[in-house]
Amino acid sequence: MTDTPPRRRHSPAVYRRRRLVLLLVVLLVIAAVVLAFWRPWEGSAAGAPAPAASSDAGEAPASPPADQPAPAASPSAPQPSSDATPAEVEACSARSVQVSAVTDKDSYGAGELPQLSISLTNSGAEPCLLNVGTATQKLTVSSGPDVWWRSTDCQSESSDQVVQIDPGQTVSSVTPITWDRTRSSVDSCGGERPAAPAGYFNLAVEIGGLAGQQERQFVLR
Repeated sequence: MTDTPPRRRHSPAVYRRRRLVLLLVVLLVIAAVVLAFWRPWEGSAAGAPAPAASSDAGEAPASPPADQPAPAASPSAPQPSSDATPAEVEACSARSVQVSAVTDKDSYGAGELPQLSISLTNSGAEPCLLNVGTATQKLTVSSGPDVWWRSTDCQSESSDQVVQIDPGQTVSSVTPITWDRTRSSVDSCGGERPAAPAGYFNLAVEIGGLAGQQERQFVLR
């Protein structure tokens, strides 16, 4: 009867190489799973949030000033379609998105300041992208043919913010713009302005290259 030769043990270097190979295999599996489920467009905005535009010279109010447009985004950020990718989502058009001028009241008593904002509704069948940053916004208050105030007259900074609006979704300005009931002009941003008289006024809006379909009328008492 012959004796069985003793089993030769591998050196510690061999075991280390085996453990390294096993670790690399595990890391490759984890990376494949992450890439399969990662969606770079999960979220409401394709750009960074728009910074607040500065107000007239010398003013530092706690709330946004009259000449500062606010990004049009809903209190709960708009969610993109789960199947959408950047290449598939098209820009919003006037055919699919309704732009509306909004005021917080129909009538304002003496000393009450109108709060102006913009509402967007996607009435189409597909999600779309729209730049709602301050660089694309324009709000205009007029009385008949007389233009009293424009949001762009004294706007010192502007920014871009692209949001995705899903079918049937309505998106509104997070923070309304306060009109101080004075006449604006590019030459009077740091000085006194004539006060608007009592009467009927109209708010017209434009955002992302899309104009509001209808003006919003309100009354100053």
